[in-house]
Amino acid sequence: MTLRRAVLVAAACVLANLARAQTITDGDTLRLNGTTYRLWGIDAPEMKQDCPDGWPAGRMAATHLQSLIVGRNVICERRDTDRYGRTVAVCRAGREDLGALMVRDGYAWAFVRYSGDYVRQEERAKIEGLGVHKHGCVEAWIWRAAQRK
Repeated sequence: MTLRRAVLVAAACVLANLARAQTITDGDTLRLNGTTYRLWGIDAPEMKQDCPDGWPAGRMAATHLQSLIVGRNVICERRDTDRYGRTVAVCRAGREDLGALMVRDGYAWAFVRYSGDYVRQEERAKIEGLGVHKHGCVEAWIWRAAQRK
């Protein structure tokens, strides 16, 4: 086996291990090396949540989060534990804050009930008419409350 081929095989193995170690649950939750992380300061649409115009917000948010981490090293910094036992954390792919990216790109809302960290990113997404803002989606916390009734 040539050195070039050996390097390519090793790189493929690393990427395969990263893919197994990182699983997206939904647009604001991921599983990394056996720990479930809820992204700090954001709330993404639920997997079954569609916007009034039919845009599949929940599935699109999960797909977007997946695209942000695929093939990248993700590191999470714990901030809290939620009522479901998940670790609430700021997670980064490289140097990029995943929560900030999700809100900035219009796939999540700043969850100001818990943090004001991503308000600027949400304002930008609203102005640019991105994602949930373009499609007139109901905020995830309101959608969940309506599902419980």
